[in-house]
Amino acid sequence: MAEYDIAEAGGRLTISGTYVNTLDIEGFAQMMKDPSYCYKFYWLEAIVNLISLDVAETTFDEIIDEMIANAWYSVREFHIHLSGVQADGLVRDGLERAVLQLTELSDLPANASKVEIKNAIQEWDRELKQVKEQLTNMVPYRALAGFFLKSSEKADWGSVRRLTAYIRRIDQMTTPLPYTLGESSRLKKEVYFHPLWMKLIQDNTVNILGWIQYEKVRWLQNNNPEVPGLVYKLAPMDEKIRKLGNVHKLWDGILEIHEVRDVFTGNPVVPKKYDVDHFIPWSFVMNDELWNLMPMDSSLNSSKSNRLPRWDSFFEAFAGNQYLMYRLVHEKPELHKRFEACYRDNLHSIWAMQELYREGNSPERFRGILEENMKPVYESARRQGYEVWERL
Repeated sequence: MAEYDIAEAGGRLTISGTYVNTLDIEGFAQMMKDPSYCYKFYWLEAIVNLISLDVAETTFDEIIDEMIANAWYSVREFHIHLSGVQADGLVRDGLERAVLQLTELSDLPANASKVEIKNAIQEWDRELKQVKEQLTNMVPYRALAGFFLKSSEKADWGSVRRLTAYIRRIDQMTTPLPYTLGESSRLKKEVYFHPLWMKLIQDNTVNILGWIQYEKVRWLQNNNPEVPGLVYKLAPMDEKIRKLGNVHKLWDGILEIHEVRDVFTGNPVVPKKYDVDHFIPWSFVMNDELWNLMPMDSSLNSSKSNRLPRWDSFFEAFAGNQYLMYRLVHEKPELHKRFEACYRDNLHSIWAMQELYREGNSPERFRGILEENMKPVYESARRQGYEVWERL
């Protein structure tokens, strides 16, 4: 076996010696090197996905559709910027712009299936044509640049027609390329996958997709430095992984001995008829930390959904309920046991354990610690594009 380093951090892509002796693995590794935009990762990912389905010939149009479907969830659900934003606030990445345009045109939810997304793309084909064509300008050609190093002939980057012919010559005379291109123009341009590369990719699909994912996460984290848990935001996750059971038991115990008022309505929370929800959306923080959780009217949970409560309108009530919990936990041994049961799943933040929930805080001190640590997270989510919600 021949091993190929994919990053300084130690990840490896393992390719068998059979392929190393016949194909330019070095050139393949270069396909994701020094990208200007994130859609270079999605281009290669789409190709690997199609080849894994035994597709031997496709078009730019079909590859772009696959890219939009693969980027949909991260952009829609988590407001991830694929390549950052310009100083004027405009989105830099063409693939992200395609997702946002489809969002405006369709009524697809963030968790739409790939089939639903592709059906919507076909429905709005004419409206999406321009933004899709922009994605074909350079990436399909630049992605192969690592292979061109083996040729003494220089690529003519100023002409698509000459580049297409050049790629064909490299494939025939210098080294087999993962794909060559046909003579059609724009989105109709044909993409032909080489049989040897298809075999390599099909035999190593899991490793290759893992490598692409690793490089994609590194890129996205650099372009979204304020976004926590980004590695979990590339595909839908099972919401059953949320661990709120012990927090619910804690608030059940509090409600048995003390009235708690809903943060948003001001009405008493009804025992057994409430939800435990996140003040800052779970989809942004990607955790179930106790300091961000509150009991709330079940009927409002869907209305609030994946939005930020207006800080000035609701933080005081939220902090008040948090302090009530804190006070009773330290006053009532039976509630402190329920609090301790939250350690494993809901109490990981060092500042919360060492400062916020430490015994002896006054209401003012408690509120100050909570705001000092929550407000920056809230503002990061707001800057990322999370909608602000205020119950009418």
